[in-house]
Amino acid sequence: MVSITLVRHATLLLDFDGTRLLVDPMLAERGAMPPIPNSPNDRRNPLVALPDVSLEADGMLVTHLHRDHLDDAAREQLPADIPVLCQPEDESELEETFEDVRPVTDSLAFEGIDVDRVPARHGHGELAEQMAPVSGFVLDDGSTTLYHAGDTVWYDAVGETLSAYDPDAVVVNAGAAQFTEGRPITMTAEDVISVCEHTDAPVLADHVDAINHCLQTRGDLAQALAEGSHAEQVVVPEDGETVDLGRP
Repeated sequence: MVSITLVRHATLLLDFDGTRLLVDPMLAERGAMPPIPNSPNDRRNPLVALPDVSLEADGMLVTHLHRDHLDDAAREQLPADIPVLCQPEDESELEETFEDVRPVTDSLAFEGIDVDRVPARHGHGELAEQMAPVSGFVLDDGSTTLYHAGDTVWYDAVGETLSAYDPDAVVVNAGAAQFTEGRPITMTAEDVISVCEHTDAPVLADHVDAINHCLQTRGDLAQALAEGSHAEQVVVPEDGETVDLGRP
């Protein structure tokens, strides 16, 4: 089992038997950032306050550099010497803030955890090209394999990753983030259902109710999952909530 705390949005704390990884920290105070441009509403971000949880970690995983996954507040507040795992394209920019940046080209080992980088696609068509690069990651401590899909929609490579790794637990970034034009750039409820149809592993859905262009709420997702008979497979935690995820 891996213990996962949803801090807020896509910010997670993963605890692999005492080794803690902070994922995609967005630490700004409520309303401190402007709305995502070209969005259907003009609400300032984040939409909700940061819960009172410890952010102490042995390392950090940054899936990509969009500001809702690593913001200025995180760069200012986190220790400069924290080890940072990332996609190779982000190495140089991260080195402007952090001293120990470790790009995952294909795979690397961190504190007993094997980390593999896997494909992700942040949208559809030309918009996906504009939003690139993004990555997913598979983490394996020898007892639990966790697939963190990152900012991606459902497409063939997600299914292929599920088949190749047969993970014990899956994290998906939901919320159906969308601009005023084009299709969603993160998973919709239908995408989450597609994940469930390709694995029997428990799924944690985050990336909801915190950023102005994430248009599907926790309630929307829960309703769709119930209608599709996948409610028991998917957990949609509240901010600050910790869950244990994995196959028995």
